[in-house]
Amino acid sequence: MRARPRFLAFVLLTQIAFAQAPERWQDPSRHRIRFVTVDDRVRLEVLDWGGKGRPVVLLAGLGYTAHVFDDFAEKLAESCHVYGITRRGYGASSRPETGYTEERLAEDDLAVFTALNLAAPVVMGHSVAGDELSQLGIHHADRVSGLVYLDALNDGSDDYSELDSLSAKLPDAMKKPPSPSPADLKSFRAFHDWRVKTDRVDYPEAELRLDFAENPDGSVGAPTTPDFVPQAIMSGDHKHNYSQIRVPVLAFVGYPPIPQEQIREDYVGDPAVRETVLAVFGVYVAMTRNRIKRIESAAGGARVVDLWGASHFVFLSNQSDVLKETRRFLARLR
Repeated sequence: MRARPRFLAFVLLTQIAFAQAPERWQDPSRHRIRFVTVDDRVRLEVLDWGGKGRPVVLLAGLGYTAHVFDDFAEKLAESCHVYGITRRGYGASSRPETGYTEERLAEDDLAVFTALNLAAPVVMGHSVAGDELSQLGIHHADRVSGLVYLDALNDGSDDYSELDSLSAKLPDAMKKPPSPSPADLKSFRAFHDWRVKTDRVDYPEAELRLDFAENPDGSVGAPTTPDFVPQAIMSGDHKHNYSQIRVPVLAFVGYPPIPQEQIREDYVGDPAVRETVLAVFGVYVAMTRNRIKRIESAAGGARVVDLWGASHFVFLSNQSDVLKETRRFLARLR
């Protein structure tokens, strides 16, 4: 009987502790999560946002998981069945030491298609995922019905020498990305708000929570992906003969804000710097036009949509345009 007051005190203290503990963050996106084994001891996280009709698979850019599409995918699911694959090395997917060539990554995608019984899905890829799209369109055209490049036409054929030479002449403040302050890293919500303000696109918080570890005090910690992963993905020549792509293509091409806007925002008063900013923009546009010529040679046909003043994350900065054009593209496929 003497132990009873101590027991009641323990229960009371436990209840108080739970009441004071911060609520565990919940991913608000309406997706189901499953894992698919694609190789020896390699499992990939696959998101399923549902929807009816043609299957569409989303592939993220370098450094990101399928959760970067959370908001976009929910809207796209109004007209098709949307899935997302987190490639090996990132997020909740396995992090093996090998298997990061574009050929192997494309094979991973095919293994997911097989596991989910996806018959010829449309594959949409952002940034570096364009390499996987090209692999699928050239070597596995029978497994896909269309490709959508989300500012993903970078290719090993690109010549960056002139662009790099001009960019090197810019002031350090214009070359180096801003860094978050300790206050910006005190919580993932604060970090999210800083990223939105800095990058001018609204990344899903779930993506940031997968990209960085959470410290015991709730602040943002170190990146979760080992350095060797992006290095391995970026190695190789990554050159493609786009004329061999035998399925229809839709390509969104993003252009940064025009130089006059950048000059105003950065308060550039030096005439030489203004001239360099204009030159950098001109070379970038010329490189982009060369990329467009390459994709327009696709045997399956290609439609290119220019998005001026867009973020590299075109599906976030220009979401309505990307949704409209993608739905039109899907409707015209056989």
